[in-house]
Amino acid sequence: MNFEGLDPSLAEYAPPLHPALDPVLDPHLNPSLLQNVELDPEGVPLEGIAVPESVHLMEGMYSELHTAVSEVGVPVSVSHFDLHEEMLWVGNHGGHATSFFGPTLERYSSFQVNSSDDIRQIQSLENGVLFLTKTNLKYMSRGGLIIFDYLMDESEDMHSLLLTDSSTLLVGGLQNHVIEIDLNTVQETQKYTVEVPGITIMRQSNRFFFCGHTSGKVSLRDLRTFVVEHEFDAYSGSLSDFDVHGNLLVTCGFSSRMKRLGCDRFLKVYDLRMMRATTPLQVHIDPFFLRFIPTYTSRLAIISQTGQCQFCEPTGLANPADIFHVNTVGPLIMTFDVSASKQALAFGDSEGCVHLWADSPEVTFNAYSRETDFALPCIVDTLPHLDWNQDLMPLSLIPVPLTTDTLLSDWPAANSAPAPRRAPPVDPEILRTMKKVGFIGYAPNPRTKLRNQIPYRLKETDNEFDSFSQVPESPIGREEEPHLYMVAKKYRKVTIKYSKLGLEDFDFKHYNKTLFAGLEPHIPNAYCNCMIQVLYFLEPVRCLVQNHLCQKEFCLGCELGLLFHMLDLSRGDPCQGSNFLRAFRTIPEASALGLILADSDEATGKVNLGRLIQSWNRFILTQLHQETQEQEGPQAYRGAGSSSFGSSGDSVIGQLFSCEMENCSMCRCGKETVRVSSTLLFTLSYPESTEKPVKDYEFAQILKRSICLEQNTQAWCENCEKYQPTVQTRNIRCLPDVLVINCEVNSSKEADFWKTQAEYAFQKAMMKRGGFEITKGKEISLGEWKELGNPDTGHSYPSVEELKNIWIPHAIKMRLTKSKELDVCNWSESDELSPTDDPESVYVYDLMATVVHILDSRTGGSLVGHIKVGETYHQRKEGVTHQQWYLFNDFLIEPVDKCEAVQFDMSWKVPAILYYARRNLNAKYNLVIKNPIEASVLLAEASLARKQRKCHATFIPLMLSEMPQAGDLVGLDAEFVTLNEEEAELRSDGTKSTIKPSQMSVARITCVR
Repeated sequence: MNFEGLDPSLAEYAPPLHPALDPVLDPHLNPSLLQNVELDPEGVPLEGIAVPESVHLMEGMYSELHTAVSEVGVPVSVSHFDLHEEMLWVGNHGGHATSFFGPTLERYSSFQVNSSDDIRQIQSLENGVLFLTKTNLKYMSRGGLIIFDYLMDESEDMHSLLLTDSSTLLVGGLQNHVIEIDLNTVQETQKYTVEVPGITIMRQSNRFFFCGHTSGKVSLRDLRTFVVEHEFDAYSGSLSDFDVHGNLLVTCGFSSRMKRLGCDRFLKVYDLRMMRATTPLQVHIDPFFLRFIPTYTSRLAIISQTGQCQFCEPTGLANPADIFHVNTVGPLIMTFDVSASKQALAFGDSEGCVHLWADSPEVTFNAYSRETDFALPCIVDTLPHLDWNQDLMPLSLIPVPLTTDTLLSDWPAANSAPAPRRAPPVDPEILRTMKKVGFIGYAPNPRTKLRNQIPYRLKETDNEFDSFSQVPESPIGREEEPHLYMVAKKYRKVTIKYSKLGLEDFDFKHYNKTLFAGLEPHIPNAYCNCMIQVLYFLEPVRCLVQNHLCQKEFCLGCELGLLFHMLDLSRGDPCQGSNFLRAFRTIPEASALGLILADSDEATGKVNLGRLIQSWNRFILTQLHQETQEQEGPQAYRGAGSSSFGSSGDSVIGQLFSCEMENCSMCRCGKETVRVSSTLLFTLSYPESTEKPVKDYEFAQILKRSICLEQNTQAWCENCEKYQPTVQTRNIRCLPDVLVINCEVNSSKEADFWKTQAEYAFQKAMMKRGGFEITKGKEISLGEWKELGNPDTGHSYPSVEELKNIWIPHAIKMRLTKSKELDVCNWSESDELSPTDDPESVYVYDLMATVVHILDSRTGGSLVGHIKVGETYHQRKEGVTHQQWYLFNDFLIEPVDKCEAVQFDMSWKVPAILYYARRNLNAKYNLVIKNPIEASVLLAEASLARKQRKCHATFIPLMLSEMPQAGDLVGLDAEFVTLNEEEAELRSDGTKSTIKPSQMSVARITCVR
């Protein structure tokens, strides 16, 4: 910071006020500070001084929260909010650094950085803190240990530093160069020469380095070469401070008036898009510090050295009512800083006090601060406290006084006999089946107890949990206390119990008694297994990818076709999606969207699986649309009534999911802009209502509101040539064959909305069936419900449990009017269209699949799917023609009722994705699968060994007449390489348990005919 032009007396302080070991209180210091401050010559930390209770913190307004003393009488030279922990760092003119923890400003550490020079700038890093003084740069731990000390030339006079990345630092000062230092090697890597010496302030944006000079100029330099790109001559005197936010640069400083420097009350504002000055901002105080506080708006905090603080917008007029005063102990404000969260402000004055201002009592300095390590408390050797309320307190904790009497432990051994604990009786079944060989008896284990289990009976509860005393026939019953969890057993995350035989002795049939194939969950990024099953049971998608073949090395369409082929061939055994997931991990877009998870993230449940699967759903539809429209056999998919399915630039994915949208933007000046786009899915948009209770909405109303979305936003208007409030509306031009909906239930607000609407739907269902209203919290008696469901009365209704937690319908009717307006209403599965409805403009959608996020804190949660399996799949697998809902939980597959597929208990079962398919969808497409792999691939003579060694092949290529036919025997020899070793643990009995098997990949396959 440059103090040229100021009265020198303002920066002077008496040296006797801060001797090394004899601090004395300044007589001008406010006496109220002595209430909670004790001056200790040994350097005992001073606690924070709380603001009196009369000070009220208004929400959203900055007020003083706490005040603390760094070092009495020594001016504070710099303050800095730690970027990694909840700490505030303060440096003073005596070279001493102090850190305060949290909003209460509890002293954390205090140490000497330099014996003579003042601390001019502080920068926090992950493992320590950088301190810049006049001639050295010191990196110290937060406890005060020196990590490195970089000494500079004695002629240097450093004032500013800038951390350009995690390991590179720029240091500038009054000399004509800027030094670049590598923090890893602690060496000077480059020295940039500057044309105008005296760089005291440095900032950085995504476009430039900003350097403030003592001459009043601000230079904009290139991020790579440090060459001056632009330069602003802000003030004729000196520059005091500046800050950058977005496209605005605001400066404050001193101007020369009548041969003297005076504080300029005009803030210079520069537009970085046009690289020119805009209208200056006049303030009512003498600005000395300024910072942007971009919370809701781009506010500026302007601070004078006398303690006045003013907030204003950089593009508006300053209001005198927005001026506040800092209750400083000293006469001058010496430093100012803003926390990364923009919730706290710090002021340092010339008497060694630091003042913390905040907009709320529970203020945080950073959005995501890590936990701070505190020193262990001093352990004092005192007698432990004994709580006499504890019945199990041992008497041996009470020290026995010395006595000369005979002790009980002196009882003679001849007068006592050992009484060991009696062994429990042997199970009669073991004695009955035991065979003796010599003096050793052998008997089979009757399996009446679990491993390491002993009888421990409380009261008379011998037979209370007899069902858990037997070894279950499957791994499902081996979970810990399964009767204590809220999540139903079939919805819990399933895992494979490995043994020394791997998967050979694992009974998958216990989890899946159908002939449909599940998917194994132990592969990385297998969270998408439920969505793969949803796509598989969409018949047009299955036929599309199984007919698809291209020359790409990693193509999701090809790999999905192979996986669907495996699911077709399987008869109930689970399949592995290894090839598909390997190709998925190689796509850059998937990594950029955060869809690639590490094994630790999946295991610990750190990710929001509901939000993740919705992003994956959008990604996979877009990716398949792009891949299949490049190489697609149109003849395989063209239906009898549609001749445009194979047109250029289109795909079957586009025909199934895509719908054309018309986006209209209306500026308040009357300018209307219309843009046409396509979308593959829709995201539910919920009403922003603050009414209590929430209004009753049908699902069709929310769906229509989400499709035909209307919102107000700021957008660029070509007519007004500036950003204006714009009303944006979206209308649909055509209806898709498959309606995909992302539910977007990512917070408790949306979850409460679903829960409330389900309660409304339950009440309406009860009124419709019984003719009376069910108030919240009231339950129908068993007699009333039996009377409602009595066939003799002419009624047959579902049970109460089948109607609870249901809001979405099983069918939806959508119609486009002649004026292209959309009508949406709930429909019934049994209802058909009337003869007056045009089938080209009226669509009936049946619910085909729901994907839900299972919340389970014990396992981190999982994703499962409810899928309505059609007749063609049942015909191929089981030889029957009917439709049935199934639950797909990785390799657990179980039939469920259709009501269960739409029941969402928001406490553990949260909806994520809904799939609605147009009624009689399969009739529109030709679902014939033709194997795209031709026989010519078997006739290739290419050989990597032949190409490198330039020798003749040692094998005879396959002839056309030798093509394999049905019933031919072919020998295959393969070699595998291990990618990851198996993970195993040793049990207490010495046996090895496999946690995760080794991951292997094929290296060579040889075919022998």
